[in-house]
Amino acid sequence: MNQQTAVPPPMDGRDPSNLRGDAITGDRYFSREFAQKEWDHLWTKIWHIAGRTADIPEAGDFVVHNFLKESVIAVRQKDGSVRAFYNSCGHRGMRMVAGTSSVASFHCPYHGWQWGIDGVLEKAQDADVDFARGNPCGKLKLNELRCDTWGGFVWYTMDDDGPSLEEYLEPMVALYRGYPMDTAVRVAWYRIELNANWKFVTDNFSESYHTRTAHPQVPPWIDQDVDSARHEMWPKGHGRTVQPMRPSLSDRPEGGGNAMFEAELRKWDIDPGKYDSYEDFAFQGWKDLKAAKQRLWAEKGYVHYKDMNDEEITDSPHTVIFPNVTISFLPDNLIFFRSEPHAEDPEKCYFDLWCMAFPVEGQTEVESIMAGPKPLREVLECEHRRFDGGNGIPELRDQIVFQDMELAENMQAGMHSRGYKDAYLSDQETRVRFFHEVLNDWLEGRRP
Repeated sequence: MNQQTAVPPPMDGRDPSNLRGDAITGDRYFSREFAQKEWDHLWTKIWHIAGRTADIPEAGDFVVHNFLKESVIAVRQKDGSVRAFYNSCGHRGMRMVAGTSSVASFHCPYHGWQWGIDGVLEKAQDADVDFARGNPCGKLKLNELRCDTWGGFVWYTMDDDGPSLEEYLEPMVALYRGYPMDTAVRVAWYRIELNANWKFVTDNFSESYHTRTAHPQVPPWIDQDVDSARHEMWPKGHGRTVQPMRPSLSDRPEGGGNAMFEAELRKWDIDPGKYDSYEDFAFQGWKDLKAAKQRLWAEKGYVHYKDMNDEEITDSPHTVIFPNVTISFLPDNLIFFRSEPHAEDPEKCYFDLWCMAFPVEGQTEVESIMAGPKPLREVLECEHRRFDGGNGIPELRDQIVFQDMELAENMQAGMHSRGYKDAYLSDQETRVRFFHEVLNDWLEGRRP
């Protein structure tokens, strides 16, 4: 993929004058007809993430992505490229593989047809003697999808005529060119079934207005004050909230002090006791931290800082990639969230959580932010869970993402109420309605 060099200016994500005012009605979250429109006009047109490039390092390595009732194989080729094929045997449609593995060729378990990793049929039973149209080997190919890579992820689209991945992601490729995303190590990998429509997740990650209520552990290390964050959005539906990773002045720790930020300053050889006030501790300490990180990153082994700017090494650009992917770009972590619809029930979804950390010299354990302390090694198996009121993932209790999922079922139930007609949004929730307006554009043939 070509690397974009210019980032177009964003729209103000706190300015409701950027909105048309489309209503966010409850039926969007439970109507089967609405879900069918999403399949017809959205899911078959967008770029999906099949997996990580780290999952398929060698020729023949593959990962399968199941989406609703479709299934796609992304497989590493001998020349190092990645190609994607429908997981459907060209004989009679049988699904051939599942999960993540490595093969020399794909074998259909029904009649034994064998397909090369390039999608070409290699062997078929009775190929020379029982096909009136002649031996199909070397002629038939699996149906292929467009495939590309960015950010350490393998992407594919079912749309043969849509935009390239770079065009679809604009301006994400240019915006995050300083992050060596493909070097991050996945230290936790969950897929959790939630009793909520997939859009709840994008709604939730498109605003930080809820964090003071839902996430009381956030203020000591991220300034979530109403005027501290920068809210940005772009015409294609992508957007982000950029918050300083410094103590909030509105929600100070009880009893004074701030052990978390003090420890971060000491890690970078800054004395937290030198500041005359809590305001200086938060604001000047944050500025001193930027300077120290830029000065000491190589010495301390934080090689991923090499091309990151002052904002990126100390702040949190929490980014939604339309329609269903969110990535938190923290200085030392990448947190990947994704919601995908359930194949049978629009009031359920699958919530993916991948916690990734940039390797730092000498580190053997990392704080994964959303999943707690983890060994710094690649996790190769996905943990499939049901949220079940929190009982399905007890090890994530009290984590930020757990608190978000706790809200999901009652929010879903509220969409059925005759008392709910439309959202009454604060300015800092502008991006929530913008997401729905861009979604409407796709569903009604006005793709941005």
